Amino acid sequence: MLTACAQQIDYSPYQDKLNIYLVNDMGRNGYYDQKPLAELMGQMAGEVDPECVAALGDVHHFYGVASVSDPLWLTNYEHIYSHPDLMLPWYPMLGNHEYRGNTQAVLDYAGVSRRWMMPARYYTRVFDEDGFSLRLVWLDTTPLISKYRSDEKYTDAGMQDDVYQLAWADSVLSVAHEDWVVVMGHHPVYAHTYKEESERLDLQQRLDPILRRHRVDMYVCGHIHNFQHLRVKGSDVDYVVNSAASLSREPEAVEGTVFCSAEPGFSILSADSRTLTLRMIDKHGRVLHAVERRR
Repeated sequence: MLTACAQQIDYSPYQDKLNIYLVNDMGRNGYYDQKPLAELMGQMAGEVDPECVAALGDVHHFYGVASVSDPLWLTNYEHIYSHPDLMLPWYPMLGNHEYRGNTQAVLDYAGVSRRWMMPARYYTRVFDEDGFSLRLVWLDTTPLISKYRSDEKYTDAGMQDDVYQLAWADSVLSVAHEDWVVVMGHHPVYAHTYKEESERLDLQQRLDPILRRHRVDMYVCGHIHNFQHLRVKGSDVDYVVNSAASLSREPEAVEGTVFCSAEPGFSILSADSRTLTLRMIDKHGRVLHAVERRR
């Protein structure tokens, strides 16, 4: 049965749309707001009918997983996102915390779980609907940031071919002809954060020119545990930060900020032939802010 809160949610914006859940920075063994948010995601899924869940990194805090049989798979994921309506395809990416463990085990878990769909460290998928199409691109941003590549705590970040990944992203976006194109990574390109500025500067120098050149609709990330929406002078891209699905942190407005909030939560990406909308959802199911693109 739906909670009183979930019963009051207006589900009409999701009708006759392709809907996709976006969630990240989850792995807290159910603590903070992770468990109630997971329950809300499940309750809402019965009405929203999401096609899949895009998990944008840091499924596991703090040291990743050691293997496909690590108990953290149960306490961070399987026993938390256990609602029947969350038995969907989950398309994940690696976050910086996964890089502190066994990253190959995160990929190999696809051979254990029927819903964990991770074909590679970075990949793309096209959703073809009646009258429109949506391309999603998952990136592996940790190896694109110099500080991780030189830090021995992030075991194999420096072993990844960052130049090849950027060339791959450029080539995929060069041939993308879909109505909507959304690129996703764990780390922000633009945002307010107390984390080292070098993280954002590296992505602004290396990744952002590709996003701008191909005029993608949105770049969506996590990592900094709050909601943010930014528009940057000279760019047609909407830069979106999805809040933590567990422990959140306070943001501040900076140049380009359209919206920011310290609420924990998740987002729902909805598309049809005329609109692409990302709605930021708090732990009560309320829409805090909507990022909308129109044709």
